[in-house]
Amino acid sequence: MGLEAMMDVPGAEELDSLARIQDLFNCYEQALELYPNDEVICNSMGEHLFRMGFRDEAAGYFHKAVKLNPDFADAKENFYRVANWLVERWHFIMLNDAKRNLTYLRAIENAVLSGSKSVLDIGTGTGILSMFAKKAGASFVYACELSKTMYELACDVVAANNMEREIKLLHLKSLDIEIPKHIPERVSLVVTETVDAGLFGEGIVESLIHAWEHLLLQPKPKNQDISAGDYGRVIPASATIFGMAVECKEIRRHHRVGMQEVAGVCLSNSVQFFSPTYAAAGSEETVEPYTTEKLSRIPGGYRALTEPCQVMTVDFNDLQELKSLADRKPWKLSLPVTEGGILDAVVVWFVLQLDDEHSLSTSPSEETCWEQAVYPVQGLLDYSVKTGDTVMMEVCCQDCYLKIQKISSSPSECGMDFSDRDDTLSLGNEAELCNALAGLQTSTTQDGSTPVCVLESSEIALLNDLAYHECFKAAMSKVLLSLNPSKDLHSMDVDGHGSGINLQEDQNKSSLDVDPDALYILDVSEGFSILPIIAGKLGPVRAYSSVEKEQHQAALHVIAEANHFPKETLEFWLSHLEEESVVLQRPKSDKLWSIIILDVIETSGLIQQEVMEKAAISRCLLHSGGKIFPQYVLVYGMLVESESLLLESAVQGTEPTLGFNIAPFINQFKVPVRVYLDLSTLPCVPLSKPAELLRLDLMNPLLNSPSREVKIQICKSGQVTAIPFWYHIHLDEDHSLNTSDESSHWKQAAVVLDEPIPVQVGDELVLDVQHHKSNISITVKR
Repeated sequence: MGLEAMMDVPGAEELDSLARIQDLFNCYEQALELYPNDEVICNSMGEHLFRMGFRDEAAGYFHKAVKLNPDFADAKENFYRVANWLVERWHFIMLNDAKRNLTYLRAIENAVLSGSKSVLDIGTGTGILSMFAKKAGASFVYACELSKTMYELACDVVAANNMEREIKLLHLKSLDIEIPKHIPERVSLVVTETVDAGLFGEGIVESLIHAWEHLLLQPKPKNQDISAGDYGRVIPASATIFGMAVECKEIRRHHRVGMQEVAGVCLSNSVQFFSPTYAAAGSEETVEPYTTEKLSRIPGGYRALTEPCQVMTVDFNDLQELKSLADRKPWKLSLPVTEGGILDAVVVWFVLQLDDEHSLSTSPSEETCWEQAVYPVQGLLDYSVKTGDTVMMEVCCQDCYLKIQKISSSPSECGMDFSDRDDTLSLGNEAELCNALAGLQTSTTQDGSTPVCVLESSEIALLNDLAYHECFKAAMSKVLLSLNPSKDLHSMDVDGHGSGINLQEDQNKSSLDVDPDALYILDVSEGFSILPIIAGKLGPVRAYSSVEKEQHQAALHVIAEANHFPKETLEFWLSHLEEESVVLQRPKSDKLWSIIILDVIETSGLIQQEVMEKAAISRCLLHSGGKIFPQYVLVYGMLVESESLLLESAVQGTEPTLGFNIAPFINQFKVPVRVYLDLSTLPCVPLSKPAELLRLDLMNPLLNSPSREVKIQICKSGQVTAIPFWYHIHLDEDHSLNTSDESSHWKQAAVVLDEPIPVQVGDELVLDVQHHKSNISITVKR
């Protein structure tokens, strides 16, 4: 892929390898002075900036390269990947939410009409709230934006709407704004939507404390009739946070390992696995303590175990309340269980009260562009609850985040407690004692001496994917049996019912030490993988794992020991390499690999970068009869009509933005492919049957074609707006995995068309499918 491509400026590669960064940039700057419109040099400059973490600057060069040559595939792929970081996808969804936009407009109009004539928009994004304020009649409008990309975008948007002289844009964090250096005097109104799914995660509390202390007029004294222009106020005025406990299989499989045995490998009691949200609860680092989900579209749905309960309220117009949030001691909250089930998470949403008349809700039961904050429950001995039980938790506001931790359950005898603040409602002694006892009974984790391993949620989902591991086990067994047919294979757990190697550890060790026929297996899949351990249970092999994190290596060691592995069976490949960047090489000077496992598909639904290049190298490192897994991949897709995908991919004209011209500017950052989709819950109407679009053969490259035309028959009339695609991953002819299966840890992706195509039943569309490096492009031929 382009981001790791070879340098295209003479001498650049050598300078890069010597870490002579300043000389490297001087080299590129000289080249750009000579050839300012050379798309290759622009793209290469962007690649170096990106690798060094300068994403805004890199995007500028990628964007310029694409403008110079719209068909330059490397630059396009680079720009698409970096655009997802620079302009987050929620910008499109929110700008298309006409209800949200209109509610903000009405609240801002009310404030300006009542006398708030000077306005500061904190975190302006595209500038839409600033333009609302100017349209409402504000005399002075200021807006700040920290992101360089979004600041420049806002400048273009404001100019296109003929307001560049009326709105002063500042490329600053609001905490850095000074009077009179940046704005002449204190303002009477601050508008902001610097809130995330957990309300506080974008820093709204910190920015409003600073605004009240340094940028806003004093708040209106209570019970006094003073003109709005003489005091300060904030939109939104306040927020109320709600929560409820839920059962949800999809959340569970991404945050708890539910298997005691995976493809013959025993996991039980050897290691405790947790997702990062659990680790965040006890961490001193600033880590987001929740994940986010759109519960209305979560695969398999969810079931409420409690009624929604008010968690807390916050008044954004009360400076003292804002300042007390961070210092406030954690308080306990208890929810009565109204329906029995499995306690998987506490889900949180909020109602944003913009003013006395206008509010926005992020509730999962509302039609909203918002996701909800999810606090997965982890570390309990028993997750089952029944009607009448109580779900208990501790709530605090720390590091700009709402934290809900120490989630547990207690039996029904202990009653319930809805206290929000320790200092406002006091419990009776009996209830206090009951809650304390319940905490002792249910919040205990397993044996404290058990090693703990923190995995990404996608890695936990992979560990829970039984079909994946069983498929690899069967395919590896087949290869090992074909390469070593003379071996005594009674110890091989080929059928999935055995217990693996049945010999004593010292016997295994002895046989491996002297066995000249031990086969070598390399797993270079990304992240945490137990495939090397599964391989080690299949016979006399030397299995190499490419996991990098020490914590992950330690966990694999513990699992290996729990499964009676000799140390020589499992090794960590990176510790054998002099140069870690060259992962694919011989196991020993006189040995070749029997199996090389490559990561072909990202969890997001895209093809991994440089996978075909890795396959080409791998083929040279296999001995006769050796295999790359997977051997080939089939790409499948279908035509659908989906308004949701359109709204999530680009701003749809000026109607949702209430007449303001924003779409042409932000849509420059739209990407043709949406990732991390769940086709099972995507709101769409299939207009064709699934069809095979492309074959990628890792073992036989002669079967690959860089482009292909595919004819698709329309089976339902409508408008084609997108082409979702997924993969059938063939480890061999007999064993394959479907990335769209319900139990799969993979998500799906979709190409979203620039313009919908009307179709009738019986029509035929021709798709032009092209594969360039790791990028698949699918276009409709007219």
